[in-house]
Amino acid sequence: MRVLVTRPEPEASRLAAALAARGIESALAPLMEIRDRPQALSLDGVRAVLATSANGVRAFARAEPGRDLPLFAVGAATAEAARDAGFRHVVTAGGDVATLAERVVRDLDPAAGALLHVAGTVTAGDLAGRLGASGFEVRRAVLYEARPVARLPAAAVAALRAGEIDGVLFFSPRTARAFVSLIRTARIAPGLRNSTAYCLSRAVAAEAAALEWRAVHVAETPDQPALLSLVAAGMQEPPPQGEDSP
Repeated sequence: MRVLVTRPEPEASRLAAALAARGIESALAPLMEIRDRPQALSLDGVRAVLATSANGVRAFARAEPGRDLPLFAVGAATAEAARDAGFRHVVTAGGDVATLAERVVRDLDPAAGALLHVAGTVTAGDLAGRLGASGFEVRRAVLYEARPVARLPAAAVAALRAGEIDGVLFFSPRTARAFVSLIRTARIAPGLRNSTAYCLSRAVAAEAAALEWRAVHVAETPDQPALLSLVAAGMQEPPPQGEDSP
């Protein structure tokens, strides 16, 4: 089984390693380039840091040397990035903005101080709105930008055109939307008819479904372990009709 990884680096290489550990070959085609947006940060009155992506954690760590504030991470991958960056008190939510807000409301007192949301120029969900309804002050620090790439790697185009990719992994609606655009521009959509789209959430799947796939699957929960399990289950699926069984 061979799948296409669309995450930006360094997540793409780490995901490829996790797939290899499960016996799944991968090709890398990062669809977003991450660029820092440096700025001076003020932590006066801040009680905790909120992170909805690993890129936000890393950008914050490059901008601010302090690691004493508790950091609430949207999911396991973001929490891992925080620990790697040296944060000592990391709280992990269930993989989306809703569970992150619920965890903050359960653990923190709105009167104890403001919350700093470290984020990119584009975010999913209304974290500030959810927490504001519970009396929290949320400050947003835009520390990075994810820019879509102009084209797919030539090796990925060749593999897709030849029908050599069994699946494509998508972690965000924006990435899936960018993939659809690039596939149409390259005129290689027919190469996906025997491929499966593996999506982190229904919102991601809704964007990926603009192309004609063999199937579109959604992870049981919005996190990488669930998506990896979904891909591993795909290894057991029968080959597309007309192909020889392995």
